[in-house]
Amino acid sequence: MKNLLLPLMALGLMNFFLQSCKEDDECEGVACSANQTCEDGTCVDVSENELVQGFISQDVTWTADKVYELSGRVVVRSGATLSIEAGTLIKGQEGTGSSASVLIVERGAMIDAQGTATSPIIFTSQSDNIKPGEIAGSNLDETVNELWGGLIILGNAPVSTEDGDVLGQVEGIPSNETYGQYGGSDANDNSGTLTYVSIRHGGITIGDGNEINGLTLGGVGAGTTIDHIEIVANLDDGVEFFGGTVNASNIIVIYQGDDGIDIDQNYSGTIDNVIVISGDGIGTDEALEIDGPENSTYTTGLFTIRNGSFINEGTSGSAGDLKSKAQGTIENCTFEGFTSGLKIRASFSDTTLCTEKEDSYAHLSAASPSLIVRNNQFGTNSTLADYVNVYSGSCTDCSCPSGVEGNSDNIIAADGNTAAASVSGGAVRSEFSNWTWAAERGKL
Repeated sequence: MKNLLLPLMALGLMNFFLQSCKEDDECEGVACSANQTCEDGTCVDVSENELVQGFISQDVTWTADKVYELSGRVVVRSGATLSIEAGTLIKGQEGTGSSASVLIVERGAMIDAQGTATSPIIFTSQSDNIKPGEIAGSNLDETVNELWGGLIILGNAPVSTEDGDVLGQVEGIPSNETYGQYGGSDANDNSGTLTYVSIRHGGITIGDGNEINGLTLGGVGAGTTIDHIEIVANLDDGVEFFGGTVNASNIIVIYQGDDGIDIDQNYSGTIDNVIVISGDGIGTDEALEIDGPENSTYTTGLFTIRNGSFINEGTSGSAGDLKSKAQGTIENCTFEGFTSGLKIRASFSDTTLCTEKEDSYAHLSAASPSLIVRNNQFGTNSTLADYVNVYSGSCTDCSCPSGVEGNSDNIIAADGNTAAASVSGGAVRSEFSNWTWAAERGKL
């Protein structure tokens, strides 16, 4: 009996292995590929991405031979450096609230993401069919957003926040999570390097009513390098500066759902060579939205935006909104295709005497102005006055704004701004050739 059982057992094992191989190789008569497995009679792709989640507490390098998949909040902790090789592809999973995929570089941490003009670093959605080595996939266009979160970098440079004064908490991160804090006293703080980086199809909600920006810079210092950055199809702002002193150059934002460039909390750096291209169907608001300081400590910083091209391909959205206490300079820029022009806030402490409060119009019209709009070109409408709209948040039904609107037009005209059917100048577009989604899709 013993001798008979051995051949039967061997036969059974052989049949088991043959059946297992058949199930692995064929799925209801169809052979699955090497990157697939059979599940419930269907060939299903097996992800070869390297999953990343939770905290990065020591130095790590992401390499271009892998695809990295973000799951939930991924936080680079203080003291650690995340290095990302040129050509690396990072994809974010879907999910909202605490499960939303987002990469956060906290205060004291560093990111070293140095792409090149031939091998950019690309952050995108898990749903994007882009493959390593490609500039763009084929299944997502400029109107597809809110598929994952985005990139947040936080530093120790000065900020002026309404709550906390010199210390802020980034939107959507609970106040008990210290990795969401930003701000400090080090104007030259260094959070690392971000060059030739494209961030796409993000903006998903990470907190109650808080959609994340493509790139959020909170209290980031002038020691940080931000250069050659592309934001594509983000539900919220393209790039938002919450205070800080970092300079940013060669920035392009394509079809943002809210504002192209958003400045808050006394940002005092320079943004040089910037393009914002807006369109319909995604809730676009402003090409530029600019606020000043919100509290009492750091209140004198001045921003500069220069050499910009702001283009509206649709019918909604305005050229810019210079809001509460906006102070700085917008120069050598072009604005084209906007039916709503540059909005300048004038606020008043009463509706009878029209006593002005400190606001963007007050900074624009002062004897020594701290808000300057000069040498810009506005296109499509017929006169410069069509592009300047003084408005008030303090008395919407009173006659106060009308008394200063004409004066605002005169100030804008005197500073070398012009209006014409077509415009020339602005950003140097060749800086965005070859490596961007915008160039690949003919948006330049």
